[in-house]
This record gives sequence, C-alpha cells and structure tokens, in this order.
Amino acid sequence: MTDHCRVAVLMAVYNGTKYMDEQISSILGQSGVSVTVYVSVDLSDDESYARVLEWSSRDARVVPLSYGERFGGAGPNFFRLFRDVNFNNYDAVSLSDQDDCWFPDKLERSLSCLKEFSCDVYSSNVTAFWPDGRRLLVDKAQQQKKFDHFFEAAGPGCTYVFSRSSAIALKTFIIEVSDRLSSVSLHDWLAYAFCRSRGYRWYIDPCPSMLYRQHSDNQVGTNTGLQAIVKRLNMVRAHWYRKQVSQIVELVSPELSSRIDSYFFRLLNFYRMRRRSRDAFILLLLFIFGVY
Repeated sequence: MTDHCRVAVLMAVYNGTKYMDEQISSILGQSGVSVTVYVSVDLSDDESYARVLEWSSRDARVVPLSYGERFGGAGPNFFRLFRDVNFNNYDAVSLSDQDDCWFPDKLERSLSCLKEFSCDVYSSNVTAFWPDGRRLLVDKAQQQKKFDHFFEAAGPGCTYVFSRSSAIALKTFIIEVSDRLSSVSLHDWLAYAFCRSRGYRWYIDPCPSMLYRQHSDNQVGTNTGLQAIVKRLNMVRAHWYRKQVSQIVELVSPELSSRIDSYFFRLLNFYRMRRRSRDAFILLLLFIFGVY
C-alpha cells in the first residue's frame, strides 16, 4: 500500500477527553495510507468538542462535524457520520471509537487483506487491555456461518474497514431506513448484517489490529468475567437480544423475518446462527428453555 490510498476514518465521541488524544494520535500515525478523521461529538459534559477543534486547528486531517445534537449512544452517532460524510474521494472507510489505540499498520494491513482475499469489508480480532495491565485476545475470527450475521456482529465495530462501494451502499441504506434506526442498538451488528445480506464479502482477520480499552464507561466492551456474563444473561432474559435480531432481520432481509422468528427453524438451524460452536449450543439452550 502507498500514501495514495485514502481512508476516511469516522470517529464517534462522547465525553472523550480522557483518552481521545491518544486515539487520534494513533490514527494520524498510520503507516502506508493517507487518512482524514471525521469526528462527530455527541452533546457532552466535558471539553470534547473544544479538544477536537484544537486538533483541527493543528492538523487539517482532523475534521469536526457540527456540534450540539444529542444522539444518545454510539449507534446513532455513527449513523450520523455515515449520513453526513461524503465517501466519494476515498478508497476506504474505517470506524473508530474514542478510547482505543490502533497499531501503526492497522489500516495498511486491512487494505492489504481486502485485496489479498478479494473482500469488500474487513474486521479483526482485538487485544483488550485494562488499567491494571491485563491483556486478553478477543477472538472473533471463527468461520462465518449462513445466518451468523443476524445473530452477532463481526467483532468490535472499531475494527471495521469498508471498501468505498460497500461504504456507499451502507450509507444509502442508512439514509433510506433512517426513520427506523432508533430501535437498533448496535451499529456494528447492523453493518455486518447489511453487508452480508447484500452479498458483500467480509474478511475477519485473526491477527489483532488494535488495543481495545476496557473501563467502566464502555458501552459494550468484552464479554468476559462473571459480571459481564450476568449482564448479558439479564439482557437475554429481558428479550433485548431477540428484539434486536428481529429488528435487524426486518431491516436488512424482511423476506426472512417469519423464518428467523420460527421456533422450529431456529432449532433446525441453530448451528448456522453463531460462528463459535460454543455460542451456537448456548443459543440452542436458550431456544429450548424459552429464555431467548
């Protein structure tokens, strides 16, 4: 890859002053590509927007979007970025959280993988890290299944890199269904479901591309530890998970909605609904015992 490869990085920020500088620095320091960082700041209680303006005054590669709107979550903020940023002058589009740290070759490697494997969208494993120094590989690179995109994301959205054509297609879709997106909690899950359902080829890299920061303010974070497991189980018991599946299927593949919602269809196809075998069998138990 060369510096002629242009990447638009979409960064969603909310109360991000504590970690944002380190993240922006890691993006601007990417090797082998030319980056522009578009930053959308949700209405914040700190100086996030002022900090973005400072970055923009020092480096024209940092472009702040207009400020003052309350989005209420990372998903609506990323949907705003997709709607408002013009992708026509870029070769690829990447997503970024406000508090991680990218490896210097993250974008260069992702574009190389897209070319090598003839794919349209890239995501990767990440290395989660905690303030106490612990690190853990978050492995999302299992073989993709026929229906997995309806039941899980491809991994953390902050690893996603889209070809220009797939990014523009997703942008068009987001605009078309904008009045129905408030029910979707996770933008990365929706993006994966949309791209897979439209036949875009997706590569999940087993090599981690970034340090994925874990702290009390994470909107999602890793699914590790007893506290995280209990939290996820309570969300499933409240049928949050089932509602998200139904809403995403209805948005991207409405013709499959009745099949996916069928109890017997789920029992017969459970193994094709999650990439990891362990997760598929857990899902089967949720179906059988009516927890789902």
